[in-house]
Amino acid sequence: MRVARPVRDLVKTESMYRRGLALEVVGRFENHDGFDGIMLAPPGADYHFEFTSCRNQPVTPTPTPEDLTVFYIPDDMIWRNTCSAMQAAGFKRVTSMNPYWDARGQTYEDADGYRIVLQNAQWNATETA
Repeated sequence: MRVARPVRDLVKTESMYRRGLALEVVGRFENHDGFDGIMLAPPGADYHFEFTSCRNQPVTPTPTPEDLTVFYIPDDMIWRNTCSAMQAAGFKRVTSMNPYWDARGQTYEDADGYRIVLQNAQWNATETA
């Protein structure tokens, strides 16, 4: 799976996601039909984020407060360390629009307004938010 997002500053976005979520660079491209981009993923994951910037027609990101990427982190110490890393990387802690996410998690916003929820729980496919 690939989550693709336009951003205003690829260098800043790369730094934030690498530092905050310990993601690694799995690909990069420059001026591919006018687009520059970077792909970041957790080590060994079968998904990645692709962040792009268009040289000819820059796109202003317009995420809503409910456009979320949720990471379930059941281990309390790892969750706390990841929360600390997010803030140190420049993510802004915000109150979630849906109070469900604040009960057992923390929501962070990147420089473009994209939101990441760090949920201190095991993912359960039958649970609803």
